[in-house]
Amino acid sequence: MSNINVLIADDHSVVREGLCKLIDEQKDMKVLDTAADGLKAVKKVKELKPDVALLDIQMPELNGLEAVGLIKEAVPETQVVLLSMHKKDAYVHQALTAGAMGYVLKASPTTDVLEAIRAVHRGEYYLSSKINSKLITAFLKSRTEKPPVSGYDLLSEREQQVFRLLVEGKSSAEIADILCISPKTVEKHRANTMKKLDIHNMVSMVKYAIKIGIIGPELWEE
Repeated sequence: MSNINVLIADDHSVVREGLCKLIDEQKDMKVLDTAADGLKAVKKVKELKPDVALLDIQMPELNGLEAVGLIKEAVPETQVVLLSMHKKDAYVHQALTAGAMGYVLKASPTTDVLEAIRAVHRGEYYLSSKINSKLITAFLKSRTEKPPVSGYDLLSEREQQVFRLLVEGKSSAEIADILCISPKTVEKHRANTMKKLDIHNMVSMVKYAIKIGIIGPELWEE
């Protein structure tokens, strides 16, 4: 049986080292590499194509939620587990919507991390035991039955990516670098997005993002 190849991304070196030790001690797992921020994590996933990416939800450059979307776009076969200190339903739903298959609370036993890695590698969803497992059922149901309910749902995938990066405070140049497109294209997507949402400035865009649950103040605290 081949090893489950894992990439770890966390901005705290102590956490990265601890996770590396934990995973490398398993007979069925192997750490391919680590990253200290979300942008490096995306680049390393593209390069190494690990079976599973284990990402902290709060990281510099790109947070875990935005990194998930870019990873799934570039390497769909890589499954993602997010590590978070937040157990609110809204955060878990954001993670699942972004493309994560696993969501593990940092306060959980280390066995949760290992179980999550094995589960998502099998193609199964995994949530920490302290999180309501019915969220997965509700999420899957919403994907098949829930029609678009806001202007955001009508944006193209690229427009949604630009929107999320804009409300996180990224400049057009930074977004262009992250998405590998030109700044001119970013500005075009920005203009189209604001037109579709009937939003005319960044303050209104951020307020809208908070209102529909794309961002939450606690999640982006330093």
